[in-house]
Amino acid sequence: MYSDILVPTDGSSSIDPVLEHTTDIADGRDVTVHVLYVVDDRAFLAMDDDMQAEVLEKLKAEGEQATSAVKETLEQDGFDVSTAILRGKPADLIVSYVEDAGIDLITMGTQAGEYEKNMLGSTSQKVVTKSPVPVLTVDVSQSETEE
Repeated sequence: MYSDILVPTDGSSSIDPVLEHTTDIADGRDVTVHVLYVVDDRAFLAMDDDMQAEVLEKLKAEGEQATSAVKETLEQDGFDVSTAILRGKPADLIVSYVEDAGIDLITMGTQAGEYEKNMLGSTSQKVVTKSPVPVLTVDVSQSETEE
């Protein structure tokens, strides 16, 4: 049923509980796990060009580190892994990647600490709303407070 699973990452260690669910679903199946990092450039578009380039390079380096770490973990568990780094609005690019890469399932973290205010983080909420495939969201707010 699931042959391609997408795991978006922001580079934080809160990805660990997401990976636990991902590997549990993928275990025993012929699955490729796609790891995606999106450089959200909206925050620095107002900066001058020199500053933008410097920030962009730093964020790309963080993306390389984040995707490499997740890839290494998943490959140690025996999974085929594909990585990508894109630049733009995270939710839009996650959904575009799903459509372009033939993804069957998204597993991603969400900041669901205050349920009565916001069941899902803004990126997670947009992905759940727009995704053409099932999305498994994992509350990572506990793992961030434990650090």
